[in-house]
Amino acid sequence: MNLIHRKICSSAKWASMVEDVLPGWLAKHDLGDDVLEIGPGFGATTKVLLDVVPKLTVLEIDPASTALLREKFGARAEVVGGSGAEMPFAAGRFSAVVCFTMLHHVPTTSLQDAIFAEAARVLRPGGRFCGTDSQLSFRFRLLHIGDTMNVLDASTLPGRLEEAGFEQVAVKARPKELVSFSAVQPG
Repeated sequence: MNLIHRKICSSAKWASMVEDVLPGWLAKHDLGDDVLEIGPGFGATTKVLLDVVPKLTVLEIDPASTALLREKFGARAEVVGGSGAEMPFAAGRFSAVVCFTMLHHVPTTSLQDAIFAEAARVLRPGGRFCGTDSQLSFRFRLLHIGDTMNVLDASTLPGRLEEAGFEQVAVKARPKELVSFSAVQPG
């Protein structure tokens, strides 16, 4: 992330917006008893998840963010450093895998697809993979100057999730705003 992006995502204003919006979104999804969050960054979404799921594990690729997450949430969540494209977890461990506004930071579509495949691998049969990500807009492009920005194509996302092994795929997109998705591990 570039400096401006880090400042926004670590701000109290961002955390407050997440606290206002995320609980309503989460209420629409049965996450079960053991949830994995991929790429929590500064932990705004982690803080909300800790209030609604029984057991939470977070996987963060950035070492500085991993250390921050351990300091903030290590007593309440298992914080693991590593890549979502090569998850250090047993197959079938989690009841749900979630990710929020992080997939556009994954530099290639093939790495995003590897994350989808790994999410399928670590989910139990019947487990849910869901999340959100930002869509392309002028403001979003400005925020990512000098930063990784590989925006999800909402029109191809269903097929990509099915290719990773998911069924019951649902994708909702609001152009220039947000894409939301949900998929189920067969079982």
